Amino acid sequence: MNIIDDIEREQMKEISEKRDVPEFSAGDTMKVHLKVVEGTRERIQIFEGLCIAKSNRALNSTFTVRKISNGEGVERVFPVYSPLINKLEVVRKGDVRRAKLYYLRGRSGKKARIAEKRMDNKDVSISKNTVKETPAKEEIKKDNNE
Repeated sequence: MNIIDDIEREQMKEISEKRDVPEFSAGDTMKVHLKVVEGTRERIQIFEGLCIAKSNRALNSTFTVRKISNGEGVERVFPVYSPLINKLEVVRKGDVRRAKLYYLRGRSGKKARIAEKRMDNKDVSISKNTVKETPAKEEIKKDNNE
């Protein structure tokens, strides 16, 4: 075993215990809660935008978030396991077919929108009380004939 890999795995485990690292990919709208130090004061700043790229390299994993601020596109690359990240939130999942969405840099307005991924019966839990049982087709025909 490589000693460096062991140390990286330990550090990843340590950071994962401190905060939740959600499953996300390119196309997801995210909120990144950052610790910003200004002099002696420390505060949390939220950077919300579209994840346009993700690179998985163990401890060196990064993701790029793009947002439009005052009509200007702003991109920021964040290390996934950075101690400066307080919290990661996935606001909505995007329905995309690519791993890198760099083509969005040249688009603005409605052309730059990403459709939301639809979850068909995956997140929906139906209790027995809310579901009405529908009669079979044969029973409906019998009732109509009578």
